[in-house]
Amino acid sequence: MLLPPLLLLLLWVGERGGGSADPHLAAGSLAQDPRYWLDVQPSVSVQEGLCVRVPCSVSYPREGWKDSDPAHGYWFQEKADSPEDPAVATNNPERAVVSETRGRFLLVGDPQAYNCSLDIRDAQRRDTGTYIFRLERGPTVRYSYALNLLSVRVTALTDTPDIHVQGTLASGHPTNFTCAVPWACDGGMPPTFSWTGVALTSLHPESPRSSVLTLTPRPEDHGTNLTCRVNFSGAGVSTEATIRLNVSYAPQELIIRVYQKEGAGPETLDKSQSLSVQEGQSLRLDCVPDSNPPAMISWTRGSLTLSPSNSSNPGVLELPRVELRDHGLYVCRAQHPLGSKEASLSLVVRTPPQLLGPSCSQEDEGLSCSCSSRAWPAPSLHWRLGEGLLEGNFSNASFEITSSSAGPWANSSLSLREGLSSGLRLSCEAQNAHGKQNVKILLLPGPGKGEAGHFNKSWSDSPLDHQTPFLAASTSEKEQELYYASLSFHRPGTHNFQVQDTTEYSEIKIGK
Repeated sequence: MLLPPLLLLLLWVGERGGGSADPHLAAGSLAQDPRYWLDVQPSVSVQEGLCVRVPCSVSYPREGWKDSDPAHGYWFQEKADSPEDPAVATNNPERAVVSETRGRFLLVGDPQAYNCSLDIRDAQRRDTGTYIFRLERGPTVRYSYALNLLSVRVTALTDTPDIHVQGTLASGHPTNFTCAVPWACDGGMPPTFSWTGVALTSLHPESPRSSVLTLTPRPEDHGTNLTCRVNFSGAGVSTEATIRLNVSYAPQELIIRVYQKEGAGPETLDKSQSLSVQEGQSLRLDCVPDSNPPAMISWTRGSLTLSPSNSSNPGVLELPRVELRDHGLYVCRAQHPLGSKEASLSLVVRTPPQLLGPSCSQEDEGLSCSCSSRAWPAPSLHWRLGEGLLEGNFSNASFEITSSSAGPWANSSLSLREGLSSGLRLSCEAQNAHGKQNVKILLLPGPGKGEAGHFNKSWSDSPLDHQTPFLAASTSEKEQELYYASLSFHRPGTHNFQVQDTTEYSEIKIGK
């Protein structure tokens, strides 16, 4: 049966003094008997699962008891109906104790030495409340200190474990992690520890307040979480702490990302790590190392060390306009204290043939023409005389061909000794895997026999007549444009070309 608070307090006060009650202290009075006093803090706060010790001193008169008489102390919940109810803590082995506080509330002070200190272990939320102390010694001292109450407040567990790392985390090197709860109390049920987050190597035996984990980190563990969880089973609560692993590791993979168009995403190269680009286009190479801390990046092409486009990002190499000379093997090197790695890319610059010439000049009893082309890979260069194909280095009574090549350049010269006639068609052709270009010219006499011809207007401006130069169909794969080529010759006879001061033009259509 629950009693009203006022009646309950009167019952406790009515117990004061027993056989030694002050005759002036009537039952129900709240006056303090000066012979009985209790020194205890009015309130205490403790987190769930933790412990607290409440210092307490008690005083009582020497009346009716001998030194050999035991002094029994009792801590009760204020809501107890009477001093005969079970206590939350007592040093009297013959008295019952509340089951919920058994083993957790301990009267650690010795009332015989005037000490009434109380230990609360594995605190639980339901322990929140007000408590009263009672002392019994000999046949007459029976006193409840109802005016010196202790208020206990149990709050949520907010303390977290401390995780310490021994040394620097380096890939492949065993490292000890310690999870400690220095704020946990020695009494009560010891906490239990558990680790989660990464592949655990070994777990050392636990001490009452700490746990040690040995971990051999891997590169893939960098940036992951490691959690230590501490369970206080005596109170049914737990707490945890999490750290993010910062693992140092050498470059594991070196990736070269290729950006060929502004605003476009990176391209993925095949295993050959070879890249073919058109001359004149823009190119960006981004070397991305997978390491921690970031590795030092450098670029080389052959024996040449290349300067990065941006000093703050040395992994980026930009070629705003690729030139033929940019071709070669590009090597990205990532240097790291724990190891180095490199990746290479073979850059092939695609250059379609570009013809220079042909240019022709009169020689004794003949005509000499030269033609050059630049391309990569180096182009093949040959002549066509009429419908005939003239290749390689060749010489006979009618003509002589001399050809050579060096790097991206191909050169060829043609000497015609006989067979020159009006309407003779001559062309120089250059070709490689990326395109073809040719230049065709037509040798014509002047408008009158023995006179020089004057064709000084472009194809688009000249009316079609028998004097207009004939333009054979170009075999170029590119769009054609019109150009002029200069031919210096004079025709005094039928086939005898001579140098003249005047310069005449015949039209040339160039496949581009």
